Amino acid sequence: MADSDRPWLSAYDNGVPAKLEFESVLLADFLKRSAEQFPDHMALQFQGYVMTYRQLDRLVDSFASVLLGFGVGKGDKVAILLPNTIPCVASYYAILRVGAIAVMNCPLYSDRELLHQFTDSGAKVLITLDLLGNRMIDLREKTEIEHIVITSIGDYLPFPKNFLFPLVARRKKMSASVKEAPNVHQWFELLAKHSPQEIDTELNFNDPAMYQYTGGTTGKAKGVILTHGNLSKQVQQVAAWFPGFTKGTETLIGALPFFHVFGLSSAMNLAIYMGWGNILVPKPEPDKLLQTIKKYKPTFGPLVPTMYIGMLNNPDMKKIDMTCFKGFFSGSAPLPVEVIREFEKQTGAVIVEGYGLTESSPVTHINPFEGIRKIGSIGVPVSDTDCKIVDITDSSVTLEKNTPGEMLIRGPQVMKGYLNLDQETAKVLADGWLHTGDIAKMDEDGYFYIVDRMKDMIISGGFNVYPREIDEILYLHPKVREASSVGIPHPTRGEQIKSFVVVEDDTVTEEELIDFCSQNLAKYKLPTQIEFLEELPKTVVGKVLRGELRKKSTVAE
Repeated sequence: MADSDRPWLSAYDNGVPAKLEFESVLLADFLKRSAEQFPDHMALQFQGYVMTYRQLDRLVDSFASVLLGFGVGKGDKVAILLPNTIPCVASYYAILRVGAIAVMNCPLYSDRELLHQFTDSGAKVLITLDLLGNRMIDLREKTEIEHIVITSIGDYLPFPKNFLFPLVARRKKMSASVKEAPNVHQWFELLAKHSPQEIDTELNFNDPAMYQYTGGTTGKAKGVILTHGNLSKQVQQVAAWFPGFTKGTETLIGALPFFHVFGLSSAMNLAIYMGWGNILVPKPEPDKLLQTIKKYKPTFGPLVPTMYIGMLNNPDMKKIDMTCFKGFFSGSAPLPVEVIREFEKQTGAVIVEGYGLTESSPVTHINPFEGIRKIGSIGVPVSDTDCKIVDITDSSVTLEKNTPGEMLIRGPQVMKGYLNLDQETAKVLADGWLHTGDIAKMDEDGYFYIVDRMKDMIISGGFNVYPREIDEILYLHPKVREASSVGIPHPTRGEQIKSFVVVEDDTVTEEELIDFCSQNLAKYKLPTQIEFLEELPKTVVGKVLRGELRKKSTVAE
């Protein structure tokens, strides 16, 4: 693409280049470098327990020795099933350091979901919590997993928490006994038997570093193959977007789950690349987030919409000084305009909204941090990233500005492909571009706006209706906390619109909300039904499961 086809370049902040001079450095080597530059800086903090960069690097080398002792080598797959804990970070970097492939898994997944990911990936080692230990031992016989490493929430706690933990953990269901079984190992017992050693594995940027599974909300989860080059270049892209933040100076709140690619890149890997402190939050509920902010005063917050909304709706937020933050980054799902405005009003800190996919490591777009932020926009493509909008029926046709179509992306952070799915890979990576499946438009300044998912678009009476537009209007209503709209069958119009809402109080009625929409939307976009819910079904990173909402709906009479 010529620069004339990249109007977004003029929106870049000073110091953000159109093209980066990428360092050919692997993630695990970035950790080694941060340990050399900031050896005594806090790297990780968990429930008050502090681990420096020197200590973390040594721990990674120790666990790398453990993996080598298991016979794990280049190309072998090692699964992690952990929340945001010190062993989660250490084991991930140890896996990369020995040249193995990390397979991240959500601890909330069912055995059916985990079995698919374990078997599809071919994992031979699993690191997990004692709370999940017995389930994983029973599941192991259906997989290729040979060794299971057990950690505990109580493994890294400061005094006196470490003393009190065994006394209260079982009662509060924070730990569990794990039955005896062959090749089931305790974290600290393994480390005591393996000294740190320098690892010298021959790796390059084209080698797979991890398999990151998509949510699987429309079927079995697909394993996205991300290379060492994808991950290294992605963290360099994200860091370059915030030139005002310097290495070794900030503290990040590690609330985004590291088993999801957004948290992995923009929280865990970014902090290590920058030599920042990372305050780990294993269960990012509103109360815990606010308590963490009050006590530890982080300066940078990569979060998802449910976290912003949850804190806003918590009365304690107004009692807490949030001025410690220099900035926030939001992604994974659209952040409603009203939420952005209210959060920034209460905190005084800027939120830059971005966009990404698992298939792109994930970040491809971010609003400028110091320049023009366009509320409601996902921003502009980051350095070394191209983007275009094409006709949804013919991807060879590039559309004019402000015309909705499918968004295609090209950049060094785009995946190698899907694991064991060559046809799906060829379809999604056609002609050298990643086909996102998202309907978007680009304005005259090169800012992009997500209109909706192609699969979520509603066709009612021959008109294309984008659910997000309806949701944004519902969010404007003072009594609506959350909203999500879907298309449901209609005997004559094809589909009609049903909205699901969570409200502040139960005085609001269906008629009131439909009337409110009628003042702001064309008639064919109006919801015909509204259902009130206690909460919307979501993924672990806050994406509303519209498919689940559609299942709740019945065919219109």
